[in-house]
Amino acid sequence: MPPSIPRPLLLRFRLLAVASLAGIAGWPRAAAIGVNWGAASSHPLPPPKVVELLKSNNVSRVKLSDADPDVLRSLSGSGIAVTVGVPDLMLRTLNSSRKGAESWVHDNVTRYFPAGGPRVRIEYIAVGDEPFLSSHGDQFYPYVLGAATQIQVALTKANLGSKVKVVVPCSFDAFQSESNLPSEGHFRPDINKTMIQLLTFLNEHRSPFFVSISPFLSLHQSKNISLDFALFKGTARPHNDSHRIYKNSFDLSYDTLVTALHNAGFPQMEIVVAQIGWPTDGAANATSVIAEDFMKGLVDHIHSKTGTPLRPRNPPLEVYILSLLDEDQRSTSAGNFERHWGVFTFDGQAKYHIDLGQGSRKLWNAQNVEYLSSRWCVVNNNENLSNATANVLDACSVADCTAVSPGGSCYNIGWPRNVSYAFNSYYQQHDQKADSCYFGGLGLITTVDPSTETCRFAVGLRTSHSLILVLPQLLLTSSLFTTILMGFVFLT
Repeated sequence: MPPSIPRPLLLRFRLLAVASLAGIAGWPRAAAIGVNWGAASSHPLPPPKVVELLKSNNVSRVKLSDADPDVLRSLSGSGIAVTVGVPDLMLRTLNSSRKGAESWVHDNVTRYFPAGGPRVRIEYIAVGDEPFLSSHGDQFYPYVLGAATQIQVALTKANLGSKVKVVVPCSFDAFQSESNLPSEGHFRPDINKTMIQLLTFLNEHRSPFFVSISPFLSLHQSKNISLDFALFKGTARPHNDSHRIYKNSFDLSYDTLVTALHNAGFPQMEIVVAQIGWPTDGAANATSVIAEDFMKGLVDHIHSKTGTPLRPRNPPLEVYILSLLDEDQRSTSAGNFERHWGVFTFDGQAKYHIDLGQGSRKLWNAQNVEYLSSRWCVVNNNENLSNATANVLDACSVADCTAVSPGGSCYNIGWPRNVSYAFNSYYQQHDQKADSCYFGGLGLITTVDPSTETCRFAVGLRTSHSLILVLPQLLLTSSLFTTILMGFVFLT
């Protein structure tokens, strides 16, 4: 007769069995919420300050756009789960060079897994930053699979293949539905072949599918989406798709992807929402009040564990908020709002309330931030301002002037305050150097804060990690140039 199993041990076995069955049966699970920490800032908040900000708000996961060694060193020993990014511009090289991939893994991953002492908790390597974005054409995506494969081989060689997963962030426009209904979801025809190859790779290595979902862009691009529908409001008109009822834009987009994955032959592929957020400036409906409404709706929806009509009680594995901080060097090709995704301002001050893990208490701001002196550059009203617009465009070719463009929070401050805003933005970006407030004699340095109730004239951060681009003209896209010019023409 077989020996009897002690009751405590039997109970433990039963609990383990229930946990396993829950995973198989798709019982409700809690999706982890993290944040994107971008690198497109001229004067970024020092990495140790950002890590303090993350920890003080109980943020447990962070997705990086690159592998900045200062950032990774600051995350060492923090316990925060990290996704390290490989920039799009590196994909072609990694695709064709095994040694290049091994070198990248050694420098950006292996070194942070020391035999003893604190390490960085790297869980994913994100190959590319939305390489399937339609505006990129075929500039990056043909090299994605090769680069991902080379990175995977390098990880295996470094004995990290079972600890770090390789993923590829896919853009919100990588999948589509002509009818805007999830039941007709599919991947874009131009990338479908590559996408199936990528999904095969991910499936073989049990890696999830990373994707961006953007209810904000859906609102701006579709007449069929209302603001209430995007904000998870109960008053929104629901969408009916084959007797499935959709009450918000997130579920609609998510299930469009689920259908695309099913049609590609991967119906059980796990999903991670790599980017989702709501901007606070630079466009209609881009305000802190609306952003807070969206974030509350999103977090409540994720925490409810209800899932979506096609994946009930099966929410995404993880959700990464776009973004932790504002970034004044992000491309504005999609719109001026691109520089205002942050839950926090560039200097780590919360714009609104959201539960990032800290619960009901308010977000904790960055502490002991070091600013430049309390000085601003404004227009000298005693001078002839007939040539001011030309100087403004020169300033805005480098500095961030999106707030004074039409739809921005500072658009209505009027002439010549909008000129002062542009001058000051340039002045702060150049570390308050005296000659950066010249502007042909039109600039004047002052110690009187020109900010208004709705428009902040910022003082720059004191940092040794500043980034001023050598070719600033490349930052001023045609759309930004046009909107800024329109703003200054109409307000003069």
